Amino acid sequence: MTGLSSPPQTDRRTCVLVCDPETDVRNMMRAAFARRDALHVLEAEDLAAAMPLAVRCSAALLAAEHPEDATRRLRASGFAGTLVVALARGSSVTEAVAAMRAGADDVVIKPIGPEDVVDRLLAATPARRPERRRRDRPQLPRNGDFCGFLGRSRAMQAVYAQIERLAASRAPVFVTGESGTGKALAAAALHMASTRQQGPFNALNCSAIPASYMEQAVFGLTGPGAIERAHGGTLLLDEVAELNAVTQSKLLNFLEKGRFRRAGETDERTSDVRLVCATSRDPQDDVASGRLREDLFYRLNVLTLSLPPLRERDDDVILLAEAFLARFAGEEGRPISRLGPGAADVLRARPFRGNVRELQNLMRRAVILGDGGELGPELFEEPEPTHHAEAPSLHAHAMLSGSGHGGMIGQVEPFAIIERRVIEAAIAAFDGNIPLAAAALDLSPSTLYRKKLAWQERRRLS
Repeated sequence: MTGLSSPPQTDRRTCVLVCDPETDVRNMMRAAFARRDALHVLEAEDLAAAMPLAVRCSAALLAAEHPEDATRRLRASGFAGTLVVALARGSSVTEAVAAMRAGADDVVIKPIGPEDVVDRLLAATPARRPERRRRDRPQLPRNGDFCGFLGRSRAMQAVYAQIERLAASRAPVFVTGESGTGKALAAAALHMASTRQQGPFNALNCSAIPASYMEQAVFGLTGPGAIERAHGGTLLLDEVAELNAVTQSKLLNFLEKGRFRRAGETDERTSDVRLVCATSRDPQDDVASGRLREDLFYRLNVLTLSLPPLRERDDDVILLAEAFLARFAGEEGRPISRLGPGAADVLRARPFRGNVRELQNLMRRAVILGDGGELGPELFEEPEPTHHAEAPSLHAHAMLSGSGHGGMIGQVEPFAIIERRVIEAAIAAFDGNIPLAAAALDLSPSTLYRKKLAWQERRRLS
């Protein structure tokens, strides 16, 4: 079903298609274009209605249940104009990348700002740019939402500009930043802004891979590994220093020669892939400790991108908090629409050692626990530190349980039990985030993963 019909004098250069199942969104976009006296608007509530209208338009805003498939079908129908895809709230980076690969020029996340979308469409339409040619890579938004990132601070604007510069290169990129700052998002943005955006984007969390499986995961065994699956695109190796010595050696050889072997094979293979590596630690410390080969580090560290912690991003914390509030209120079916008086001040004062991930978890918890239509400041205050009484000495244990070593031994737990209790408490404190818990315990994430696997196997066999 269509809404407004095109006036007889309207030509393709001055017509925009708005395809969205929500009547309110279509009305909102039509009003935004009318205020700008810019383009005539054609409307469609679904892709079937949009297809015959697309050939009459120079630009389109597309919202669909399956954005990748809808984008591909619209492009296949012959539509060659500017295409902005509106993704549902809570969509993943993978969906955004898929839509861009399928032919979208830009991606926005609902709820959308109509004036912003109008600006994006007008900036690239033939009516405003007569000799527009299809871009090799997308123009990335600079007004707050940027390929999955959200933030308007100077620190983030500098990150956006650097991503655009680095994306044009084929050289490896090393992304650093505290846990929760968005290193995976940065890698996806580098891919989306590059000429490789039509190829695959794959991510491998090296800290989550058992040591005995690392070589197969990266280079393959009976089938393709991460290097082959990312052929023609981009591969993110997250927490790259967690790779074992054998895999690091093979990775260095691949970077130097462009060839590799699957585990157990003698035939060499090739793969055209751009590597993006990430770490939440100082990579120089990993080199100094021997976790990361020095020669491999210098091959990977050609271009660098450093992500700022949330505490250095000015008022982005409120922008993000409001976005998370809207998202989680919708997901949880809670009638909460705003931050209450004083809540913003409390949020600004928090150190957010876990960065955006910590804020996300905090907002979800607040939405679930909050009452009424707003979230009060008490939901965001940090808990008071718990002061435990000093543990009795071993001598006191002996006195309480009887004289001699026999009584004392009855009060002492095996180290393995204490270790497991401490590790599980740390993981729970960070809402299941193992890399963050490992950092707090000054251990490597792979150590925690190995211990969890051992506990699960012991439980299975018992």
